[in-house]
Amino acid sequence: MRILTRLEEADQLDPVSEKLQQVVTTAVRPRRLRDLLHGTWLGHPLHPVLVQLPVGAFVSAALLDLLPGHRRAATTLIAAGLAGAPPAAAAGWLDWSEMTKDRRRVGLVHATANVVALGLYAGSLTARLRGRTARGKALGFAGLSVAGLGAYLGGHLAYAQSGGTNQAAPEIARIPEDWTTIGSLASLPDGKPVVRTAGDVPVLVYRTGDRVSAMIERCGHETGPLGEGEVTGAGRDACVVCPWHGSTFRLVDGAVVHGPAAAAQPVLRCRVDAGQVQVRRP
Repeated sequence: MRILTRLEEADQLDPVSEKLQQVVTTAVRPRRLRDLLHGTWLGHPLHPVLVQLPVGAFVSAALLDLLPGHRRAATTLIAAGLAGAPPAAAAGWLDWSEMTKDRRRVGLVHATANVVALGLYAGSLTARLRGRTARGKALGFAGLSVAGLGAYLGGHLAYAQSGGTNQAAPEIARIPEDWTTIGSLASLPDGKPVVRTAGDVPVLVYRTGDRVSAMIERCGHETGPLGEGEVTGAGRDACVVCPWHGSTFRLVDGAVVHGPAAAAQPVLRCRVDAGQVQVRRP
């Protein structure tokens, strides 16, 4: 854990990280492609889904290498794993490019380990195709070992550092379970979101006529202040754009319209009682 903490704080990686970030941002410009790779359409990041193919193929090939008579099947699996790696890497690099510096440092080493592992697997495939089975197996096991290190760092990035998670979701547990008044209906401007507080949690409140909706105000991608974001559209199609990374959410229901956020913004139960707007935990 001390090593991981040092890696998170290794600012000497930042110059390389920043240059690569610019490369990724420049290379992937179309919004539809960015939304596709972020997994906005899926409801959670696409990268963890795509890595299942290469990881599954490589692990399966290693198991077959331990058994007699499965040389061709193991070779086919390694080829399939190599073919499935580029889409997974593309999604991963795009997610990485819009993370905080401490996450990017860990992600950079994670990606480096994976590149080394793919190089070893490419060598393994070449050796197998040339009939050098023993060498191919050795390179395959070496690739799996390095990929295991990369997977460990990926797990740390996802779970210990909350990379790719909906960082607004934990705020729901801090919302009062009972109906809590956050202001009068008359005090809310029509068609313009405002920030109110439920308990000690900032919420973004949006009124259209007599209907009111409320969502967690901190963006689920990297906790950006949605209350400072630009509003696009109008009425029930109005959206708020996070000022930090551009994630776009529909105000009436929190649906994610554009990434980098992949999950919807958490919304609260909301009602108007005797002219007072009240919210509670879902």
